[in-house]
Parts: sequence; structure tokens; C-alpha cells
Amino acid sequence: MMLSVENLTVYYERIKALHGVGFNIDEGEIVCIIGANGAGKSTTLRAVSRMIPAAQGSKITFQGENLLKYPADKVVSVLGISHVPEGRRLFGNLTVFENLKLAAFARKDKHAVEKDIERVFSIFPRLQERIGQKSGTLSGGEQQMLAIGRAFISGRRMMLLDEPSMGLAPLLMMNVFEALKEINAEGATILLVEQNARLALQFAKRGYVLENGSVVLEGSSKSLLENEDVKKAYLGG
Repeated sequence: MMLSVENLTVYYERIKALHGVGFNIDEGEIVCIIGANGAGKSTTLRAVSRMIPAAQGSKITFQGENLLKYPADKVVSVLGISHVPEGRRLFGNLTVFENLKLAAFARKDKHAVEKDIERVFSIFPRLQERIGQKSGTLSGGEQQMLAIGRAFISGRRMMLLDEPSMGLAPLLMMNVFEALKEINAEGATILLVEQNARLALQFAKRGYVLENGSVVLEGSSKSLLENEDVKKAYLGG
């Protein structure tokens, strides 16, 4: 097992956002978490990437190690877990190339970094066309490609993706997800949070349903797509 999350509890001041969430991911899998707005999906990813603290009693292990002992920067540079947040959060005043180079600041293998940047451009040719363009002037789809490319370079043993389809036109959305399949085929394990439940379940192997900060359903994507409760709540009946 690559990632194991047990009894994950998170508070925002006095408000309990996650109520003992638990799930696991094997190496090489694509797993999704679906749920309504405010269910705790983004909070779960932020807790795993150590952007926010988990409450006492929470347990997260990554390849057998206690992930909670690592600060956020070491989660990326030591464990190889990258996080593509909702809204992308690129450096808008820096070019495409500068954003990608900055993602590798903690890496010592400079030759491998150059190869990884070349690989990003082969996965997303449009980024190479925009190599000198400031990221703040890119389209939404191009920004999402850059955010994923940045994560690919900074740490891709596991990639945490928060709403990658948000704001994208259907064609660009499919291009992004096809690229993610390619990245997964090269060895990256993917945990995806997505409000577009049908898309997420078609993309992932397994899924978890989060409601009000708790996991209420889990199973193969096929079983969740066929589940009547999931159909009514998330798939339009």
C-alpha cells in the first residue's frame, strides 16, 4: 500500500471539517474522491500534502512512513508527493519556462530536470509553444496544463489533483485527462478530487464518496457508477 489514511480529522478553528476520514491507495492506482461542494474533498488533499494540520489521532502513512512528521516542503522534495490545487496558483508574472524551472528548485539532478521539462513539453505541446509567455496570460486550459507539468517536475511518485476539470472546455478537459493517463502509465500514482463525478469515475479505478466530512461509500468506479444513491446525488439521476 502506498498511501494509507486513517481517522483523518481536521478543524478550521472550532469547526470540524473532516470526521475521521479513511482511505488507501496502492502504487500505480488512480483513485478519486467525489462529493458535493463543502464535503471536505479539498481539505482532505490539503491535509495529505501537509498544507493544513491534522488533529491529534489522525494517521497518514506513505510507503510505511509516518507522513505527518514531514513539513509540506519535504512532502514534495523527500516523499515525491505533489499537489495541484484548485485554482492552479501559478506565478502569473513568470513565464511558462520559469514556472517549470522553479518547480525543480529542490532537486539536485539537473540533467534529469532538463529531461523532465522536455517530457512535459512532449505531453503538453501547447506549453512549448507558449514557453516564453507569462503564465497569467494563458488560457484556463493552458494554465491547468502548466500546473500539472509543474507537479510532474516537482514530485510525481504521487500526484494530488484538485478539480482539474474546473473551468475547462470539453475538448481541453479531455486533453488534460488523456495526459494524466499518460503520466499515470509512466508510474505516477494519482489521487483525484473532482466535482464532475461521472468524469472522475470514468477516469479512476476506484472511488470514495465524501459527505459532510465523512466517507459514506467506497468501491470500484464501475460499482459507484451503477449505485442508485450515487446516480441520484451526483450523476443526474
